[in-house]
Amino acid sequence: MGQVLLVVRHPVADYAAWREVYDSIEPLRQEFGCTGQSVFQSPGDPNDVTVLHYWSTLEQAQGFAGSDALKEAMGRAGVAGPPRIEIVTEA
Repeated sequence: MGQVLLVVRHPVADYAAWREVYDSIEPLRQEFGCTGQSVFQSPGDPNDVTVLHYWSTLEQAQGFAGSDALKEAMGRAGVAGPPRIEIVTEA
């Protein structure tokens, strides 16, 4: 299996507040083995956020996506609706 990509899209109440929490959980991403990430905003709505996280294994991505620490951080960050989470593997 090649690289694994975790894609998360969700609305946030305030991008700046969300970004502060997102940046603060870098140690959590590292703990689960994240090898890189990118953050995107919708051109028409800066509070519509899409995040890409890269992993070496499916288990790492699934562990991070299902972690209680991530759920707690999303709450603190002001995620304003259910996240859309997809995990795909490199073909």
